Amino acid sequence: MIISIHNYELAPGVTADDFEAAITEAESRDLFSLPGLTSYEFLRGIKGDRINKYTAIWRYESRAAWEELWGPVDDPLPKSEYPEQWQTWEDELLAPLLSENPDDITFTSYKVVSDPD
Repeated sequence: MIISIHNYELAPGVTADDFEAAITEAESRDLFSLPGLTSYEFLRGIKGDRINKYTAIWRYESRAAWEELWGPVDDPLPKSEYPEQWQTWEDELLAPLLSENPDDITFTSYKVVSDPD
């Protein structure tokens, strides 16, 4: 399994309601239905370095599934080859809310090395 953690920095003037409404709209438009994506969660910090900031956790069934969507680690796909629904999420809903380009956010993708299930 691969897990990607994306950290979002909202632009000045963007509210929590604005961001959460974008998530709701994306879900209603089925924009997160990606092959190999098994689940996702959006989180809002309550303590620590990211209080009131948003993070998403994206879980993929395998590295092969993740690479099919985004390309290999050493040769990522260009944005023009991202799934259409992901481009819609980033360009129409997410980009207007962030302080930076969605492709420039801070993120880390992890290979799961221990799974209690």
